[in-house]
Amino acid sequence: MKLAILGATGWVGAHLVDEALLRGHEVTAISRSAGDMELRARLTPRAHDISDAASLAAVLLGHDAVIHSARAPREHPDRMAATKAMARTIIDATKDAGIKRLLAVGGAGSLEVAPGVRRMDEPDFPERFQMGAASTVEIYYLLQKEPTLDWTYLCFSDTPEEGSRTGKFRLGGGEMLFDENGFSHISLEDYAVAMIDETETPAHTRQKFTVGY
Repeated sequence: MKLAILGATGWVGAHLVDEALLRGHEVTAISRSAGDMELRARLTPRAHDISDAASLAAVLLGHDAVIHSARAPREHPDRMAATKAMARTIIDATKDAGIKRLLAVGGAGSLEVAPGVRRMDEPDFPERFQMGAASTVEIYYLLQKEPTLDWTYLCFSDTPEEGSRTGKFRLGGGEMLFDENGFSHISLEDYAVAMIDETETPAHTRQKFTVGY
């Protein structure tokens, strides 16, 4: 496949690029700092500021799917507005480029830990992550309003971490997954496996789902 990955140099995006290349896909890595990426076979770095739908659509043209892992800077004065604007631009550019498949990286904040109770609503949810969680879920709300896109929103477990690529994990819906010790976690490497699995073989079209051990 020919994949466009937005936010390709970020904490999550870099792992998505690695996994897609490992499987033999052609990857256009889109990021403002893409010029600093190591050159590899089937990798096309594109330094691009994701702010204009028309120019982004020109970059996306000809791809089979788009993966949105870009994020507004944590220090942005209005992170919520910036995240929504970025997502809106990416959605519009994807449609303008004639691409049906858009996958987005989601956080754990919107996952339910009890009926009607999201992780981000719990008293012990770290305050420093509140704005990020609230902003990220806005991407999901925007996708839900799209009648023509074949979108997917893949949420992390509560604790994403650098680890190893095992390929052994569980998939869930809108409820947080916990292991036998009551811990909700996933390695970035295995998250990337789940995302590229979904890209290759869609099983959660127009759905939110999650991955965990």
